[in-house]
Amino acid sequence: MKQWIVAVFLAVCVFMSACSQANQEKISELKITNLRCEYLKNPLGIDAVKPRLSWILESLDRGQKQTAYRIIVSSSEENLEKDIGDLWDSGKVESDRTNQIVYDGKELHSRKKCYWKVFVWDKGGVRRESQRPAFWSMGLLSEEDWEASWIGMELAPQFLKPEKLAPGPPPPWFRKTFTLGKPVKKALVYVTARGIFRLHLNGRQIGKDVFAPEWTDYNTRIQYCTYDVTENLNQGKNSVGAVVGDGWYSGYLGWRKFRGNYGLQNSLFLQLEVEYEDGTSEVVATDKTWRCSDGPIISSDLLMGEHYDARKEMPGWDAPEFDDRDWKSVTVVAKPQTKLVAQPSETVQVKQCIEPVEMTEPKKGLYVFDLGQNIAGWVRLNVKGKAGTKVTLRHAERLNPDGTIYTTNLRDAKAMDSYILKGTGEEIFEPRFTFHGFQYVEVTGFPGIPDKDAITGCAVYSAAPPAGSFECSNPMVNQLYENLTWSQRGNYLSVPTDCPQRDERLGWMGDAQIFIRTGTFNMDVAAFFTKWMRDVADAQSDEGAFPDFAPRLSDKVLMRFESAPAWGDAGIIVPWTVYRVYGDTRIITEHWESMDKWMDFLQEANPDLLRRKKTGNNYGDWLSIKADTPKDLLATAYWAYDAQLMSEMAEAIGNSSEAFYYGKLFQNIREAFQREYVLPDGRIKGETQTGYLLALAMDLIPEDLRPRSAEHLVENIKQREWHLSTGFVGAGYLLPVLTQMGYPDVAYRLLLNETFPSWGYSIKQGATTIWERWDGWTEEKGFQDPGMNSFNHYAFGSVGEWLFRFIAGIDLDPEIPGYKRIIIRPHPGGGLEYAKAEYNSIHGKIVSGWKLENDQLAMDVTVPANTTAVIYVPAEDASQVTESGNPATDSEGVRFLRMEKDRAVFEVASGTYVFRNRLK
Repeated sequence: MKQWIVAVFLAVCVFMSACSQANQEKISELKITNLRCEYLKNPLGIDAVKPRLSWILESLDRGQKQTAYRIIVSSSEENLEKDIGDLWDSGKVESDRTNQIVYDGKELHSRKKCYWKVFVWDKGGVRRESQRPAFWSMGLLSEEDWEASWIGMELAPQFLKPEKLAPGPPPPWFRKTFTLGKPVKKALVYVTARGIFRLHLNGRQIGKDVFAPEWTDYNTRIQYCTYDVTENLNQGKNSVGAVVGDGWYSGYLGWRKFRGNYGLQNSLFLQLEVEYEDGTSEVVATDKTWRCSDGPIISSDLLMGEHYDARKEMPGWDAPEFDDRDWKSVTVVAKPQTKLVAQPSETVQVKQCIEPVEMTEPKKGLYVFDLGQNIAGWVRLNVKGKAGTKVTLRHAERLNPDGTIYTTNLRDAKAMDSYILKGTGEEIFEPRFTFHGFQYVEVTGFPGIPDKDAITGCAVYSAAPPAGSFECSNPMVNQLYENLTWSQRGNYLSVPTDCPQRDERLGWMGDAQIFIRTGTFNMDVAAFFTKWMRDVADAQSDEGAFPDFAPRLSDKVLMRFESAPAWGDAGIIVPWTVYRVYGDTRIITEHWESMDKWMDFLQEANPDLLRRKKTGNNYGDWLSIKADTPKDLLATAYWAYDAQLMSEMAEAIGNSSEAFYYGKLFQNIREAFQREYVLPDGRIKGETQTGYLLALAMDLIPEDLRPRSAEHLVENIKQREWHLSTGFVGAGYLLPVLTQMGYPDVAYRLLLNETFPSWGYSIKQGATTIWERWDGWTEEKGFQDPGMNSFNHYAFGSVGEWLFRFIAGIDLDPEIPGYKRIIIRPHPGGGLEYAKAEYNSIHGKIVSGWKLENDQLAMDVTVPANTTAVIYVPAEDASQVTESGNPATDSEGVRFLRMEKDRAVFEVASGTYVFRNRLK
């Protein structure tokens, strides 16, 4: 009996030991995740001949890191499985780098598919392997690779000379039937358009993209997309088709009154390449044998809307058996004298669907649906009725006092869709080639009384991966964060636009640079801004002036919109921000020449180092509240800032002579700024909040005067009864500068204000996005000037940076880019009981949260594997701080550095930490 008991006991011990060992292995496991090429997962058809590779490491083990890596790139999955890097084998590289690693193997040619994986050695020397192999494929890198012709449909005469604000022609529908005589091994289609296309193959739409090939300056660069359609083809008869809408190419753009900024005739360019299992191949390309027709879309425009007659539908138009004898022969049109390039960023897609929260009937037969959220996109209509019944949909951001929709602020954008029923039962309409900025939808002509299910909102934006989240104990601040996030979604649509609703929707550069730091916290925008900076470079003038918006329009008046201070400077600030956030130096080298040219342009115009000469527009601190910051002061501050950033970027790419030159230029402009704008008592000429903010944020004030300038700033705020007066330019600097200068209480007070002007005021009025104006609507005056009054404009949402960097405390190290070393320095205050933020950096997820309870501060911090962090814990003495129940000074992975004012500063390795400290 005793032997049996002993045996059982030993067995249990062995089992528990095994479980313990398994758990330990699980805890110390190092996972290799998120393999990407050029910031994209398994991209098809790229044209970067030296693409960059990256991955993320995940581990629960403190201090886990990479000590070496080996990348294998193979031409086949079979070779990859055998660790044969016939394209590139980096060998074992002693390095902790996990991103921005440039492919250094055999030359990559058109169409080449590359399979890759990575081995990583951890801190203990154990080798790990990425579990899921990744791939990328090359696009068509040479003009000779293309066999396709550009095809279009002949335009009716009235569309060759468009009238003012007149609708455009029906979008052309194209199709081609072809036969594949052998089993297919693989098939890729390369496709673009002058216009925006929807691609179909054998009865199915291909891809999730809604506005491909997206917006570029069509006179300089046209993007193409690549799709793997192997599974969509049949041995035997097949059919490929596409519909091409106006989009940015031929539709209305900005506030122009006529269509056709880049051209009037939409056209398609497509090449389907089929490889058979026997090794032979075949190409199906657009040429004169294709057929075309108009269809049920009567007209479609991004600004004006889409009109659809379901009675004209052509069932099976994209199927092989469709009879297209009534269709016309296509017209082969001249090819554009421009570059074809692969799309380098995530595509625009339908990302969320939203059900209405309310339906009202302010007038008989006129129904208004409230989505409860202002979005960019369209609605899906579900309807049943007689053939010929016309349902009209109008879109708006706000309501009039009588409950009808307010559309005056849309200016010339009609934002109207309509659907004529075919009368065959339940029908669903969803536009293809338009989008609107709206929260409310007016429905007229609906047969019967609709219920809320009749309408579904479809939110459309560039599919950049979500990156961050923020929450705290204050509901108003949480709503503010939601609002700025939705404004980003609604305006990061192919390019960073100003607004999604009125006849504008341009890639304004001032708005983009003001918001970009907040934008990086919410989304991974590395690829998005890689694409857009090429738009910026395309739009630079021969003299070196950056535009005010990009892509540039060809209108003679709009061509003069350039070089505005804080707008043109985005050509410097955006690449610098991408470098700092993602450790990306390629964006610097790619745009160095254009940035250098911009700096020469400014210096040639302003030899006295004060940016006074009018070389284009100067919007000043746009939409400030009764505060006129001197425009030359603002301009000179930005020029100095440009020089400082140029010096940093030159250093980052190893160009020490340029780093010295621009560092010296910064000092010279700084001295000129001080002589002209800084008074002996620390006051700044103009005495506006934005003037003080720029001078302090951009290091333009002598060190001994900085505290006094900060005092004057606070006094200005106090004189305005503790309210802000900043416009677009100053708003993003307001709370960070106050906090850095020792006034976090004032920053919180401004954040939490709910009276005009403030962020909270618009929220009290029901805002679900950021408004263009602080006074877009007030109780006293109602709606502001409808000529410029957007209710979805992200510029004032730049406050989001402060939520992450200062409330939650997640920040970049000033010396090391890309969150390789992280700063965690939260600023509890404002009556908040807790705050928490998460951010998926290029090195992995960072978490910083704090909670105040019973005079005790608790901080929960997660530092991703292969990184370190410097953590600032509010405390009078480091000995008061504990970590996971132990004195922080003795805790594993924690090293005490110093006391800094009222913070105990610790350096930590990767892992999760719980700090505690009892406050006064």
